[in-house]
Amino acid sequence: MTFLSRKDAGIRLGESLRAQGVVAELVLGMPRGGVVVAGEVARILRLPLDIIVVRKIGHPWNREFAVGALAEGGVVVIDEQSLGPDKALRRELDLIVSEEKKRLHDYRRLFRRARPVERAGKAVLLVDDGLATGATAEAAVKALLAQQVRHVTVAVPVASTSAVARLRNAGADVVTLVTDPEFVAVGQYYLDFTQTGDEEVLSILRASEAEGR
Repeated sequence: MTFLSRKDAGIRLGESLRAQGVVAELVLGMPRGGVVVAGEVARILRLPLDIIVVRKIGHPWNREFAVGALAEGGVVVIDEQSLGPDKALRRELDLIVSEEKKRLHDYRRLFRRARPVERAGKAVLLVDDGLATGATAEAAVKALLAQQVRHVTVAVPVASTSAVARLRNAGADVVTLVTDPEFVAVGQYYLDFTQTGDEEVLSILRASEAEGR
């Protein structure tokens, strides 16, 4: 299955969730690209839309290679096997985590709704544009459970089989349109995978809030 864009993926995902009768009270998108998908899901299901900010943690020697993620509330998830026992490497990783915590704080301020949506006690749909390792979504799930949401369903257009297993082990339900055992990268399932900008995220959030959701 190939999606024209994140918006197309969000429409297909929202319609699938509606057809399946998935119960939720709030949609949370993961910036930036996941918010585009989440915006369509929230519109179709007529649910409030908000964000949960998660940051990838890159390997100190190759920042493009993710070794974990962090989320709101100080949640940090590290893939220990990818790091090993090197103490110098661990010290460099600590510096990267500190940098990403600052960026996470800045993003939370930037994308905060004028009227934040209460999460505690609610069934939440956590939406992204796809899951590769599942590390960022796992950090988000752990953060939401710490915020005492009633239930978390991770909903994505496409995911690797390992990411789906990882999130189920973390305590979430997972709904996908495609679960691919030969998954390589999220972008391979999109004709248009252009990077989403901050203004687009803000526009989607403002539109949802203006509609009273």
